[in-house]
Amino acid sequence: QVHLVESGGGLVQPGGSLTLSCAASGFPFSMYPIQWYRQAPGKERQFVAQIKDFEKIYTVSVNGRFTISRENAKSTAYLQMNELKPEDTAVYYCNINMLGIDYWGQGTQVTVSS
Repeated sequence: QVHLVESGGGLVQPGGSLTLSCAASGFPFSMYPIQWYRQAPGKERQFVAQIKDFEKIYTVSVNGRFTISRENAKSTAYLQMNELKPEDTAVYYCNINMLGIDYWGQGTQVTVSS
């Protein structure tokens, strides 16, 4: 059974940093791309970043500020977030797509506010 657990969210001031983690189990982690998405109140869930083996893709609004990475030996993905802005406030989710089915964690809240 696929299981994704996000952690590391919290309250941070503008300009601050946070690192999110996504602990995975129930599937061969190293074989699948991992995505991070976020959902702000009243808005649709939005793609943030993806990592395959070494290829990384970011949405324009976070490019240069966020870094996605993975540690296959620990079945864990990370999202390092720097220079955080109030508009980054959202629930952040990790995601995999396996055979056309999307799997999601429960999400972790990130709030950027002074």
